Amino acid sequence: MKKKKASTGRRTLIVVAVWAVAVAVVALFGRYVLRHQQLPIDRAAVVCVPTGSSYEALCDTLRAHNCIADEAMFQSMARVRKLNKHVKPGRYEFHPGMSTMRVVNKLYYGNQDAMKITIGRHRTKESLCRFVGSKLEMSSDSLLAVLNSEAITAQYGFTPTTILGIFVQNTYDVYWNVTPEKFLERMAKEYDRYWTGVRKGECDALGLTPQEVVALASIVEEETNCDSEKPTIASVYLNRLRKGMPLQADPTVKYAVGDFTLRRILHRHLAVESPYNTYLHRGLPPGPICLPGTASIDAVLANMKTDYLYFCAKEDFSGRHNFAATPAQHAANAQRFHQALDARGIK
Repeated sequence: MKKKKASTGRRTLIVVAVWAVAVAVVALFGRYVLRHQQLPIDRAAVVCVPTGSSYEALCDTLRAHNCIADEAMFQSMARVRKLNKHVKPGRYEFHPGMSTMRVVNKLYYGNQDAMKITIGRHRTKESLCRFVGSKLEMSSDSLLAVLNSEAITAQYGFTPTTILGIFVQNTYDVYWNVTPEKFLERMAKEYDRYWTGVRKGECDALGLTPQEVVALASIVEEETNCDSEKPTIASVYLNRLRKGMPLQADPTVKYAVGDFTLRRILHRHLAVESPYNTYLHRGLPPGPICLPGTASIDAVLANMKTDYLYFCAKEDFSGRHNFAATPAQHAANAQRFHQALDARGIK
């Protein structure tokens, strides 16, 4: 019995010793991978993996960005993780010091990195879609198709004519491979966050909906780059709306004509038939003529009280305006401006 117990004890010690050696080997291997198999890059590398990419294409892209520290090690770990059978698309950032293990795990789990996209002023859906398509995986045409869909835009209370107003100028973190539908859904959530109860209350005080405020703000946006003037310009248009006067906003004529480079609005431009021509049609245009910034929206919501019904660009071409409460005052302002145009030979 004593010999049997001694034999069992020796076997136990051997098993423990082998286990300890195995643990040590694994630990040493892990330290080797973590400390010595680091990416040979001195700055962050951004790798975009398109939807539907093959494993071979993924490897080629990683090699091109020096994101494979050791080929044999990478391939071995990729096989263990079955990365070669499940390539997850997205935008991945790899940094100096990252090990092969971290690279493989990042790709295996699909831990892609969001990117920042800044949405600024765009005059048309087409312009916005071209911009977004140049930054994200989606094509501009695929996004435009979503924005032109009656069924999809209706889900958010918009139409293809008004949908540009769902976007709020700002910088957003988005995933590179987001679909057009998910992108619009995200923008709708941002829109709801922006139009808080306070802003909606200000809309009610004006007797306008948020979409109508955006449409008016888009005109203010196109009228001036001077934020300090925007509340006064907004007051002119609000006064005209209240009196039932046509807005007679030159930017809407440019939009109707389709020429945003016009420096002088002529009678032939004013006669162009379009629902956006506020010289021919009273009230607000059917949709925004650009994507306005928050300063222009706030200018409308400020509801500044003035008696102005007219304004005209200053004759010094400073970008600022002369305001008037009567047709006679406005005529005098307009005459000075047109004389300045003639003096500069601007047709």
